[in-house]
Amino acid sequence: MNRNIHTFIACDHEYEESDIVLFGAPFDGTTSYRPGTRFASAAIRNESYGIETYSPYLDLDLTDLKVFDAGDLEFGFGNTERVLNTIEDMTAQILKDHKKPLMIGGEHLVTLGSIRAAVKKYPDLRIIHFDAHADLRDDYLGEKLSHASVMRRCWELVGDGRIYQFGIRSGDREEFTWAKDHVFMQKFNLDKLNLTVEALKGKPVYLTIDLDVLDPAVFPGTGTPEAGGVTYTQLTEALNKVFQLDVIAADMNELSPTYDQSGASTALACKLLRELILQL
Repeated sequence: MNRNIHTFIACDHEYEESDIVLFGAPFDGTTSYRPGTRFASAAIRNESYGIETYSPYLDLDLTDLKVFDAGDLEFGFGNTERVLNTIEDMTAQILKDHKKPLMIGGEHLVTLGSIRAAVKKYPDLRIIHFDAHADLRDDYLGEKLSHASVMRRCWELVGDGRIYQFGIRSGDREEFTWAKDHVFMQKFNLDKLNLTVEALKGKPVYLTIDLDVLDPAVFPGTGTPEAGGVTYTQLTEALNKVFQLDVIAADMNELSPTYDQSGASTALACKLLRELILQL
């Protein structure tokens, strides 16, 4: 793999020497409301030079680490399965080389590609999912591969009791009914995360963050804004708890930068990505 010319701030090391591999999955081919997440990874890289490499929250600096930015994957739009296969292959290669993948979406369906690779290497995988939406529909308008059904497809890979959802405040009735028997769901907030962390110690964990878990007053730049979300501080405090676990891979999805002309949503995403890299 060749180092990307246009990198996230300070993520400019070579692949062989790096412990973390950052890559973009600019796909929004199943977005059901407002498209535009395909532009997120490029916007995040651009705007990352407006933040510091140092995190006063963690007393860590990106310059202390060796991170490889592989750039964006190239997709042929119109073939969703091929997109997922490309993501799976990338994640599998990174894991095979004993590095940690960190993916920037893209719509939330891209998570399925990475989970397919992660569960092959870690059959005992658990998933922690921050989101406003349950994403547990069996299909959306007849389409099984959709950002609205991504966690249902992930459940088919990992099984009952291995998906832990937080911040969920939107979905149809069937999703919430189905969830009671198959996943752990914390509605509206991030409460009970401490109990989850205790339960998952010693287990491999995949962390997926849909940025619309944040309240749209804090983060308007997303395709499906949902009132009643958490603050940035609440989310980063939750991440501090999650990273007490063995997080083997992570992703951050659903920034749609064109819906926030102020640039504040992209700036937030940059800062959160810095914290994710440092914790991972």
